[in-house]
Amino acid sequence: MVDNVGGSSSNVDNSGIKEQDRLLPIANVGRIMKQILPPNAKISKESKETMQECVSEFISFVTSEASEKCRKERRKTVNGDDICWALGSLGFDDYAEPMRRYLHRYRELEVDRTTNQDRGNSTPEEKDHDHYSSYPPS
Repeated sequence: MVDNVGGSSSNVDNSGIKEQDRLLPIANVGRIMKQILPPNAKISKESKETMQECVSEFISFVTSEASEKCRKERRKTVNGDDICWALGSLGFDDYAEPMRRYLHRYRELEVDRTTNQDRGNSTPEEKDHDHYSSYPPS
């Protein structure tokens, strides 16, 4: 947090962005952490807040690198390929390749979904799959 001129603290950082807009929702971070841990494990508020800061910073770091690439190429839209490139460029090769596979599968499913919607059909995956998930069915 940054102190404002009046000496009281505010929820705005140096870039003028509200903290709540800069960070992933802590409930989502906690939910993801909980999926990895044994059912009886507890997660402290401090560990959720620390992870929230780390993942938010990581996303900003990678997105900034991808955005710079787009700026140099005179493009305004950052896409999934740019994110994959940025991950590799920043040395996160262990993340870049799974992300490329995910992106490829996601695009395949989008084509299938669009094709089936045009025909008025649904695929078995669409009937069984939670449409609000950001993960394609495996």
